[in-house]
Amino acid sequence: MIVLPAVDILGGVPVQLLRGEYDKVTRYGDNPLDASLRWKQAGATWLHVVDLDGARTGESTNGGAIQAIIKESGLRVQVGGGLRTLRDVQRVLGWGAARAVIGTTAARDPELLREICAAYPDQIVVSLDTRGGEVAVAGWTEGSGKTLLDAAREAEAAGAARILFTAIETDGGMAGPDINAIEALLRAVTIPVIASGGVGSVEHLAALEPTGVEAVVVGTALYEGRVPTAAVAQYSKQSD
Repeated sequence: MIVLPAVDILGGVPVQLLRGEYDKVTRYGDNPLDASLRWKQAGATWLHVVDLDGARTGESTNGGAIQAIIKESGLRVQVGGGLRTLRDVQRVLGWGAARAVIGTTAARDPELLREICAAYPDQIVVSLDTRGGEVAVAGWTEGSGKTLLDAAREAEAAGAARILFTAIETDGGMAGPDINAIEALLRAVTIPVIASGGVGSVEHLAALEPTGVEAVVVGTALYEGRVPTAAVAQYSKQSD
């Protein structure tokens, strides 16, 4: 299991949201690249970068910052937020991103998802973010009408390489991940799963490791020092 530090970008600056609410924002500096280089220095091998403006509106305004992270950090980067079309995916992978993370389109347009996965069979991560058991879309502002397990099976059938799962209720709260939901998801699919949301301590990381998740995204807990930076290197020794 590896740790993917999160670099979430809103209005051009690095932030973290609390439970996906755009009016509960904590800013961590002025430059997303600085945050990325901080995690590189800590020993990260991967970064999880999200364009929050793109996630909410479908229109990317943080492309320059994301390109700088990919180019200057030298790390493998998975990018999400506002990737609604094949052209969007082509753009971020063309920048040098290692993976593209798709959420809204995966839930709303299964045929397009299959097309994208066929074009990039090893690079598409489907993001399944749930609130009250329902997969949320459009930057977590709307419900999709789909359950986590149904959406996960659809994503695997469409050819997704991985699933990224976030229980929105836990995100940014640092009170612990939803282990039960993660384990149910792992039983439902055979492709790798990346967990996100709720990690607030090294004990939470230790609890996740035996579940079999491939990786875990950690944001607020790293920025706040609740998870020491040494854990980034400790959990980044194995990567694909």
